[in-house]
Amino acid sequence: MKLSLTGKLSLAFLLVALTATLIVALVIRLYSAEQLNQLVIDQQRSEYIDLLKEYYLANGSFRGIGELLLSEEVEGRAVPGSQDAFGPAKSRRRDYSYFRPDRRGNLFGIANARGVVILPLIPHFPPGARLPSMVLSQAEPVAVDGETIAYVLTAPNPPDFTPAERAFLSRTNTALWIAAFGASVVALAVGLILARTLTRPLRALTQAARNITQGELEQQVEVKSGDEIGQLSEAFNRMSSEIARVNRLRRQMTADIAHDLRTPLTVIAGYIESMRDGVLQPTHERLDLIHNEIDQLQRLVNDLRTLSRADAGELALNMAPILPVNLLENAAAPYDTQAEISGVELKVEAGDHLPPIEVDESRMAQVFSNLISNALRFTPEGGEIKLTAALPGDDAVFCVVDNGPGIPAQDLPHVFDRFYRGDPSRSD
Repeated sequence: MKLSLTGKLSLAFLLVALTATLIVALVIRLYSAEQLNQLVIDQQRSEYIDLLKEYYLANGSFRGIGELLLSEEVEGRAVPGSQDAFGPAKSRRRDYSYFRPDRRGNLFGIANARGVVILPLIPHFPPGARLPSMVLSQAEPVAVDGETIAYVLTAPNPPDFTPAERAFLSRTNTALWIAAFGASVVALAVGLILARTLTRPLRALTQAARNITQGELEQQVEVKSGDEIGQLSEAFNRMSSEIARVNRLRRQMTADIAHDLRTPLTVIAGYIESMRDGVLQPTHERLDLIHNEIDQLQRLVNDLRTLSRADAGELALNMAPILPVNLLENAAAPYDTQAEISGVELKVEAGDHLPPIEVDESRMAQVFSNLISNALRFTPEGGEIKLTAALPGDDAVFCVVDNGPGIPAQDLPHVFDRFYRGDPSRSD
């Protein structure tokens, strides 16, 4: 079964959410147990130190505290020798059983100010043994009025949790699992919404592409964002418009080629049929006219062949140095007679001081031929066609200027489009 992009994105969101939630839950689980244990130990040690201070202030020493903490009946007992501001015998009750070793294991030990063990914690240091300085450096000092009276040693390994602590951790784990499930549901819902938002324009692009393959070239999709998908949609719209435009130009080109080929063929066919039927005699002038039309057909065919070679990248250029003034004069020479007949002045303005340039003279002659013939077609009698050349920098600039009506503004963007004609009557 192949997943759609929506399914893949939704699954990705879900997996990311589950992975992140499980990692967070695991970290919280491990960290919360450790911190809870440390919190309990710190709290008990603080109360343990308070008990030691209270016992020491009441008795002046720690004699008997070991038996007190290890005795069976300690709950609710008063601190021995305690008294308050109103005199002795006012017992201050304290639950010593909370500090008994059997509550959370052997958690605390006591040594006096000289480092002698009072209540053992480390097995090989029984009561009365002196602790080494290294062990004392890890103990918590108990001070009264700035004087150290004892040391409290804490077990290095954390003790087991009490039932209440285990219940708290269990509730914490349950809350974490509920949060993980809720986060997964939310991630799945958000993933579905985002996936649909992301894939909707892609589906529109897919449908538009299918329409193009079926011949409906003019396709536009709605652009709703400026991100990568929006940029893709804009690029697709531009591509579709360009494909449609090129297709229109192709149809226009086909119509123009058919028109240009049909005109000389019609002339040739008409003369030949008339001569065959005896309507016209094959005179020298009529044969020259037919020959001219054949030359026109050959030029069109050569132009099409040149165009196809250019499209295939097979059009070779024969570069050779030539003076700009000579290039313009050679291009204008074939049109001197036609310009004189039309009453148009055709002149070249390019100084001899311009250095030679590297060009393919025959290809440049084709360019100038198209420009000059168009200028002669639209320049009125008494007008002027001027061919100029200049080298303002590293590039040569050639201009063909006339005082005809010019190109309409709407046709200017298409002057370099292949076979484009501004006259719609030529598109039949």
